[in-house]
Amino acid sequence: MRGVRSGFVTTNDGVRLHYLEAGSGPDMLLVPGWSQTAAQWRHQIADFARTHRVIAVDHRGHGESGKPDHGYRVARLSADIHQLVHRLDLTDVVWVAHSMGCAVAWSYWDLFGGDRLARLVLFDEPAVLIRQPYWPDGQAERLGALYGLGQIADVVAGLRDPASDAAVLSAGFLDGMWTQAADEEDRRWVLGQNLLLPREYAGRLLLDNVMQDWRDVLPRITVPTLVMGGDDSVIPTAAANAVAAAIPDATVRILRERSSHFAFWENPAAFNGEVRAFLGVPGADGAPQEAPVLG
Repeated sequence: MRGVRSGFVTTNDGVRLHYLEAGSGPDMLLVPGWSQTAAQWRHQIADFARTHRVIAVDHRGHGESGKPDHGYRVARLSADIHQLVHRLDLTDVVWVAHSMGCAVAWSYWDLFGGDRLARLVLFDEPAVLIRQPYWPDGQAERLGALYGLGQIADVVAGLRDPASDAAVLSAGFLDGMWTQAADEEDRRWVLGQNLLLPREYAGRLLLDNVMQDWRDVLPRITVPTLVMGGDDSVIPTAAANAVAAAIPDATVRILRERSSHFAFWENPAAFNGEVRAFLGVPGADGAPQEAPVLG
């Protein structure tokens, strides 16, 4: 990506975190999901670098970051980002999160409050992922909690079992996150990015992520927040509606076209347009961006 700089910061436990940086202006932090990388934000980096200083981070173990044998928990990832924010002296940050990146944002708020944050953009993550057997009828559907504990335990076991073909399992897990129209070359490239996180560590982090319940954090968020989901996503749109309803004065938008879990890649014009409309910053033509394909 032209004009994009690559850098590292070192955490207090000695892990080198890789990040991509482009542009100048207000600070925007792009936080990827489970087993995703900074490079997967390329369409957002190219767009928002026209108006912002954009930082996209590789979590520990992911992408080009160091791969220690410890720290694969959402809380540790949020601590890593808190240190990155301070080391790069980011202020009034617009935090744009995908999938588990939303959980990292919620953990950050739980641990550090709104330290240096100005706005949140949360795409496609329920506040709770595991259905609980004691819930009343319909609660799982209202929250968008889509996994049973046994179901996710099988995935985690497959990732961590040295005798299993974890790459094939990972490919199958990712397949449901695209629309049928997704380019096969894009699918292969994203799979390659995902496999940069060793599968043992991926299993540890996935298990920690799905076991969290962030519903007590959401009402305490006090910065303007945009919550997005997608009609074509594996994550039910009910999740976005439930998260937005729990965050004071949050805005919710549902993408309607090429709106998979990877909508920021499959339909960056719609995704980026929603973010620009929320921020009130110009689009490519210099005019305030109108929000396309709203819910």
